[in-house]
Amino acid sequence: MAKRSGHKPLVADKRYSAGSRKAPARKSARKSKPKSKGWFSFLFGGGKTAKPKPTKRKPAPRKVAARKSSPRKRKPKGFFGRIRYAIAGLFRWVFGLFWGFTWRIGMVVCTLTALAVGYHYLQLPDVSALLDGRARGSVTMLDRNGQVYAWRGDQFGGVVTTQTVSPHLKNAIIATEDKRFYGHFGISPRGVASAIRINMRAGRSPLSGNGGSTITQQTAKLLCLGVPYDTDVWESEKAYEADCRQGSLWRKVKEAIYALAMESKYSKDEILTIYMNRAFLGAGARGFEAASQRYFGISAAEVDPAEAAMLAGLLKAPTRYAPTNNLQRSQDRAQVIVGLMHDQGYLTVAQAQDARNNPAQLSKAAAARAGGYFADWVMDKIPSFFGDQTTEDVVIRTTLDQRLQTAAEEALTYIFENKVREGSKAQAAIVVMSADGAVRAMVGGRQSRVSGVFNRATQAQRQTGSAFKPFVYATALELGYSPLDLVLDAEYCLNIAGSGQWCPKNYTHKFYGEVTLARALRDSLNIPAVKISEAVGRDLVRQVAGDFGLSSDLADGPALALGASESTLIEMTGAYAGILNGGSSVTPYGLVELRLMDDDEAMIGTSGGMGERVIQTSAAQQLTWMMEKVISEGTGRRAQLPGWQVAGKTGTTQAARDAWFIGFTAEYVAGVWMGYDDNTPLSGVTGGGLPAEIWRETMIRVHDGLAPVALPMQAPAPLVVPTPQPNPERRNNGNGPKLGRELGRAVDGLLKDIFGN
Repeated sequence: MAKRSGHKPLVADKRYSAGSRKAPARKSARKSKPKSKGWFSFLFGGGKTAKPKPTKRKPAPRKVAARKSSPRKRKPKGFFGRIRYAIAGLFRWVFGLFWGFTWRIGMVVCTLTALAVGYHYLQLPDVSALLDGRARGSVTMLDRNGQVYAWRGDQFGGVVTTQTVSPHLKNAIIATEDKRFYGHFGISPRGVASAIRINMRAGRSPLSGNGGSTITQQTAKLLCLGVPYDTDVWESEKAYEADCRQGSLWRKVKEAIYALAMESKYSKDEILTIYMNRAFLGAGARGFEAASQRYFGISAAEVDPAEAAMLAGLLKAPTRYAPTNNLQRSQDRAQVIVGLMHDQGYLTVAQAQDARNNPAQLSKAAAARAGGYFADWVMDKIPSFFGDQTTEDVVIRTTLDQRLQTAAEEALTYIFENKVREGSKAQAAIVVMSADGAVRAMVGGRQSRVSGVFNRATQAQRQTGSAFKPFVYATALELGYSPLDLVLDAEYCLNIAGSGQWCPKNYTHKFYGEVTLARALRDSLNIPAVKISEAVGRDLVRQVAGDFGLSSDLADGPALALGASESTLIEMTGAYAGILNGGSSVTPYGLVELRLMDDDEAMIGTSGGMGERVIQTSAAQQLTWMMEKVISEGTGRRAQLPGWQVAGKTGTTQAARDAWFIGFTAEYVAGVWMGYDDNTPLSGVTGGGLPAEIWRETMIRVHDGLAPVALPMQAPAPLVVPTPQPNPERRNNGNGPKLGRELGRAVDGLLKDIFGN
């Protein structure tokens, strides 16, 4: 291409030939410069100038933001400077290594946690399936009037929700257990840190004592992290619950994961609802509705601030703070909760002060707690699958009369506080029943408001002493003897095979000559009782006593008549009830009806009551007449009741190890036993002493407000004594009673031939 005149060649002219628009096939990345003439070219290349190669157009440089150049780090000078520099470098390296390791581990932990939370989330059921968390059912006991007096098992009063309970109760729970409940995500790091600080200040390990658990975590623990109770896995329910409540670090981690799953699945109100229905609150109450009914006799929807504070206070230690165990301790704990509710704005100053001035009180039923021994006795009489092992809610209607139960408890307390020396370890038991065997009250020991302990009224086998003698005379009266027949009270001995001679003595160590059967019983003379027993036959006496309900093994020897055999107080009282009802056997009973809750059909009915006739009505009524003399004229004078006819019998065993008084009016039969659990002899106590006084104090209260009714007794017809004849065979030979009638002597002779002397 020709050069333009006056102009240097253009770059474009150099890049493309004339008429061509194609780019060169090869682009050079380098910037080329045209070669110019120089000395080297001049000397070695000849005089020609090299033709310049076409060059690539340099693109316009892009504007790049200027970066500040960091000043070049200078290595420190000096020995110590280099040391500091090395340490700083080492620290940066260690920190970088730690940070790299930590964030990777954190990512793994977060991933595993998310997977675990997701797993539990998918396993969680509907809220309604988690409200009743009892592994066992409950047993509710009603008295003869249909009033609740005792519970066994886990009581569940029904489902409550955050909308149905009293707002005071909801606020008390949150103020006590988790004041930030509605603000956290299931775990409260601040609460955990506070709990650790408190534990360490108290000298405990960080995880001992306060746990800092949220309500959600506590609910997770109540749910046992979703693990159900399985009899094939766990040795007992107790072992299962112990595992659920363990406080190890790993357990806390699992609780936290489960709590996160619950927070994801349920609303806050749903979690609180589960908590309120599953929490154990003492005295067998599971859930706040059951506890409110148990302690106050009202619904959880009706509790006031003081009652709500007492219920919420139970969450810390249900058994310790249960108001039925220690009302004052429970009220003191409630005062603390009232303060928390006020501090957190749930109560005004006036409301808090009113709650402090008027602390919660137990309902009458809860305060009385009547029938602890009685309830245990009834539970022992029913099948375990309806009792302590029941998985159903059972209702039992019983024979207990709470007024009579209170009367017996108060009487026992009165005597021991006023008539027994302080510090005495002597024990006593009382049973009150109707003539048909329906037990109305039972006290199995001096500590009446207990449960699950040794019951001296039903479990203690003790020698009966002279309290057994009425059955000797019942046998004689049934065979035709008269209360006015005579027997010689004089020195008397029997030869017992293998034991030698046995000579019974009276308690007074005196002899009284010829006495009537009525006087012998009235004064509790031993020799006449043995003679009558030998005359009618020991086997027959054992049979009559057994038919009246004394089912224990009865002695074989002549000491049978003096009460050498053992029996329980409830058996003895039931046997005396047979005398009152006219001579029919009695099986003491406390169960009237057992049914499932909300079911009208009874599963079990009455299992006791009157049975077959043992002796004729006339014999029973004559025996009652004889036993009335014991109270009005004999050893039982201390048991007299103003305005009432009373029949009964005292009993004192050898060395005074046992003292009894059992008696009855036309309305009720009552039995009292007194002694030591270790068979230590009583000091200066006989059946006609303290036991008779306990009986009297009991029956005065039992008969309060009742109009006196005469005893069903029959006085014997006076005997016609025939003119004495010189026939020596008619004389009393000292080995049997002097009969007032020839028929009596004939029967006596026949019995001697059959049973021996």
